[in-house]
Amino acid sequence: MTINKNKTCLTIMLSGFLSVGLLAQQKASKTTDYKSVTIYVTAKNTDKKLSKTETLSFSAKPQTTEKEIAVFVDPAKTYQTMLGIGGALTDASAEVFYQLPKDKQQEILTAYYDTEKGIGYTLARTNMQSCDFSSDIYSYIQEGDKDLKTFDISHDRKYRIPFIKEVIAKAGGKITLYASPWSPPAWMKTNNNVLQGGTLKPEYHQSWANFFVKFIKEYEKEGIPIWGYTVQNEPMAVQRWESCIFTAEEERDFIKNFLGPTMQKAGFSKKKLIMWDHNRDLMYQRVSTVLEDKDAAKYVWGVGYHWYEDWMKNGMNFEAERRVAEAFPDKPLILTEGCAADFDQKLLTDWSYGEKYGMSMINDFNIGTVAWTDWNVLLDEKGGPNHVQNFCMSPIHADLKTGNLIYTNGYYYLGHFSKFIRPGAKRIACNSSSNKLLSTAFVNENNKLEVVVMNSGETDVDYFLWIKGKAAKVTSAAHSIATLEVQ
Repeated sequence: MTINKNKTCLTIMLSGFLSVGLLAQQKASKTTDYKSVTIYVTAKNTDKKLSKTETLSFSAKPQTTEKEIAVFVDPAKTYQTMLGIGGALTDASAEVFYQLPKDKQQEILTAYYDTEKGIGYTLARTNMQSCDFSSDIYSYIQEGDKDLKTFDISHDRKYRIPFIKEVIAKAGGKITLYASPWSPPAWMKTNNNVLQGGTLKPEYHQSWANFFVKFIKEYEKEGIPIWGYTVQNEPMAVQRWESCIFTAEEERDFIKNFLGPTMQKAGFSKKKLIMWDHNRDLMYQRVSTVLEDKDAAKYVWGVGYHWYEDWMKNGMNFEAERRVAEAFPDKPLILTEGCAADFDQKLLTDWSYGEKYGMSMINDFNIGTVAWTDWNVLLDEKGGPNHVQNFCMSPIHADLKTGNLIYTNGYYYLGHFSKFIRPGAKRIACNSSSNKLLSTAFVNENNKLEVVVMNSGETDVDYFLWIKGKAAKVTSAAHSIATLEVQ
C-alpha cells in the first residue's frame, strides 16, 4: 500500500515537473518567436522625429557573414530591471512653466508625461532648499534653529509643489521622485555661506540628518511621495552656487552615524539612499570607500553619478562606472544629472546635442544603470532662470517673449528610450558587430523587445537585426537614432 502510494506521488511529481518544463519551453519559444519589427526614427536633416517609418518581417538567417553588419539580440540573457527615465523638477522649471499660457503648460505636461502623445517620463529629481536653478537663495529654517522648529516649505508652495503635483497627475498619479540637497544653511557650514563649498560643521551633523526627515514629511503632507534622496549634490565641487564638500570618509561616516540611522528611526528605511551624486570619473574611489564599510553600506540603496567629467572636450569616460558595476553589483546605478552644460543658442539646433544623450544612455544602460535623470525639464530662452547666471540647456526651452516652445533634438533622443523602455523592463543581451552603430535592448513586461540603435556617423549603415536565427534587414540613416519594437 505504501509502495503504491509512493509510486502515485512520484508519478504526480514527474507529471508536474514535465508540465513546468513544458511551460518553460513554451515561454522560451514565445520569447524567440518574433514575427515583425516596427521602426521609429529621429534623423538629421529630415522631418523624422520619433516617427514610425516602417514595419519589417523576420526571415530565416542562421548566420551573418563577415561583410555584413549585424545587431545581435538574445532575449534569453537578462540583466538589470529598469526603474525609470525622467528629468529634474527644479524651481527654475516650475517658474518658467507658470509664466506660460495654459495651453503651453498642458503641451509641456503632455510632451513629457503622456505615454501616447509624449515620451512617458516616469522618474524625477527635485532640489531640497535652493540650488543654482532657483531665482534666489532660500532656506526652510531660520538662522540658528538647530532643532528645526521653524521648518517651513512655503517657498516651494508658490511654484514647485503645484508643478510637481501637475506632473504626478499627468503621469497617471505616480512618479518616482527623489530629492537632493545642494547645501545646508549657511550657519551650519564652515564658510558660513551656502555658496562656494565649505563643509558641514560636526555639531550640526544630527540637525542636518533630521532636516532630510522633515523635508520628506512636509512634502508627503502635500501629497507628494518621496521615493529616495541623495546625500549631497556634487560633494567634491566648490561651486559659485550652492555647494558643500564631503570627502569620501566624511560621506561614509555621515551615512552610517547620522543619516542612515536617523532615516531608519523615522520609519523611512524603505526610502532609497543614493550616495555620491557626482561625476563618473572619480566614482570608484568614493564608492569603494563607502561600500567597503558594512555599517555604511547597509543604508545605501545605490550609486548616483553625473556626466560632466570634461566630456565637452574629451568625450565620456565610462571606465569608473563599469568598475563600480563590477565590484558592487548589488548596488544599482542611477544617473542623477546630465545636461549639455553651458547654454548656447547654437545647441538648440545642433545635432550633436542629442547624440550626446544617445551615447551616454546606451553606454550607461549596457553597464547596468537602472535609472536615468536628465537635468531641468524646462528652461527659458536664455537657459534660466539661475541666480548665479549658470545658464544651461534643457530638452525643451520656452521663449517667454513669444510663449513658444523650442524642442531640441535632445528631447527626441531621450524619447527613444523613455517612451519605449518602461519601468519593469529587463535589459537583454545586445551588441553591434560594427563600431559604426551603438545599441542596447530591453524586454518590457508585455514581452515586447525594444532595441535602440544609434548611428552618429556621416553615412547610412545597412545592418541585420538578428534574433535567434532570424533577421530583418534595416538601414540606419546617418546621424540618426531608432527604436526597433519587436513582437
